[in-house]
Amino acid sequence: MNKNIGLLSILLLVVFAVRLVVAEEVRQYGNASWYSSSLHGRKTASGECYDKNELTGAHRELPFGTLVKVKNLYNGKEVIVRVNDRGPFIKSRIIDISRAAAITLGILNLGTARVSIEVISLPVIADPGSAS
Repeated sequence: MNKNIGLLSILLLVVFAVRLVVAEEVRQYGNASWYSSSLHGRKTASGECYDKNELTGAHRELPFGTLVKVKNLYNGKEVIVRVNDRGPFIKSRIIDISRAAAITLGILNLGTARVSIEVISLPVIADPGSAS
C-alpha cells in the first residue's frame, strides 16, 4: 500500500513538472482566423457549445481548458483565450478564435492575422482520489 502511494506521488510530481515545462516553452507563430458567427451555438470538440461572445479558441493539440495568450503581431493587441475545440484545419493557421477574441485583436474585418500564441496555463488535472 505504501509503495502504491509512493508511486502515485512520484507520478503526480512528474505530471506537474511536465505541466510547468510545457507552459513555459510552448510558443508558436503563424496565422489566426476566427470562427464564423454561423457556428454560434454548435457543439465544439470538447462538447461545449460555441459562443461567439466568449474568449475561446481551437488548437490542434493543446488540451481543452488550456489558457493561451494570442498576440496580433501587426498591432500588438493581445487576448487570452481558453481552448475548447480542435482545429484549425487549414495548414498555415495555428489557432481559430471566437468572434469576441477577433474583435479584441482587431482582426474582425481582416479575417486572419499573423499571431504568436503562448501557453499561459494548462488545465488542472483532477486528483485521482477525488470524487469530481
